[in-house]
Amino acid sequence: MGIVSNRLNQMTESATLAMTKKSRELKEQGIDVINLSIGEPDFNTPEFIKEAGKTAIDENYTHYPPVPGFLPLREAIVKKLKRDNGLDYQANQIVVSTGAKQSISNVFLSIVNPGEEVVIPAPYWVSYADMVMLAEGKPVLIKTDIANDFKVTPEEIRKAITDKTKAIIFSSPCNPTGTVYTKDELKEIAELMKNYPEIIIISDEIYEIINFDSQHESIAQFEEVKNQVVIVNGVSKGYAMTGWRLGFIAASKEIADACTKLQGQTTSGTNAIAQRAAITAFEADPKECKEIQDMVLAFKERRDLLISLLSEIDGFVLNTPPGAFYLFPNITAFFGKSDGNITINTATDLVLYILEKANVALVTGEAFGDANCMRLSYAASSETLTIAATRIKEACSLLK
Repeated sequence: MGIVSNRLNQMTESATLAMTKKSRELKEQGIDVINLSIGEPDFNTPEFIKEAGKTAIDENYTHYPPVPGFLPLREAIVKKLKRDNGLDYQANQIVVSTGAKQSISNVFLSIVNPGEEVVIPAPYWVSYADMVMLAEGKPVLIKTDIANDFKVTPEEIRKAITDKTKAIIFSSPCNPTGTVYTKDELKEIAELMKNYPEIIIISDEIYEIINFDSQHESIAQFEEVKNQVVIVNGVSKGYAMTGWRLGFIAASKEIADACTKLQGQTTSGTNAIAQRAAITAFEADPKECKEIQDMVLAFKERRDLLISLLSEIDGFVLNTPPGAFYLFPNITAFFGKSDGNITINTATDLVLYILEKANVALVTGEAFGDANCMRLSYAASSETLTIAATRIKEACSLLK
């Protein structure tokens, strides 16, 4: 009998965090590694939010906070959902957690019974499937393709649903693809899901603000499914607050109460200082905040730059994602090619080859449920992206 539990043994290490760790180790050895593997804005938290955190310390917000979050923060989130999304929630339907990652984990652990299924369009954020399995559920993957901008259709969802289906989870804007679902596309999915009122729809909207071409749309806007929807969001991406560790759910009171009960026996309430700073963040209209809009514009410019540079590499099949800060090219053209020493058979092989030959850290698409692609983050300066693309092009040119 081993020391480590079976549930942990079946869990994989986060590929994005693993590659970030590897790139840091190489940098410590003096190797000039460019890390395009991490899903983190390279911008600092806006000054007005940092000031709110400093004020919280001065005002002695240093004691245990309520498990679901301070009431003023939950009320600020309610107002944000109304202002930005046209959605009506009550404060008792909001649960604040230590990052959106914990929010999602809380939901799965609160709703999934052993053997129940969770439908996940692939590619998907790296932790979804493992979180489902940790809750003793079964991930059911729906394969999508770059030719359709990695979007899932209602018919594909319908075919994946069984009498064991407990939930479906998707992100828009999407990590790793940058895909954004339109209002009409979400309406079609809602029209399907209203026929399955017992199935929970988990809508991961953490990249909401980083949306280049359109107004963000939430599936919770459709009244026929709203009570089925769990919105997941937070401050990490849009407000450049990754280290503050604060996310939230907006859900039916039954699910919110369940997550609060679970959280009360695990982490309890989220960092009090981060909560006070988040009040200030959510009170600011992102459309009117220059620091946020400057960041979003910079990401769009970097996206266009990186697409232009990578389009020069034979074998990279690209689309133009309208959100988040990732590219997810299909790189199957390299499978079977070799530089004379190393043969590329998988996306993982190519990612490791690029790390070794070009000193650029990327993430294999296999970690996101798509073995034909790899993920590049453009949360880096234009100069850094240009150097990285040049290195990748030179390394890939050796593969024949």
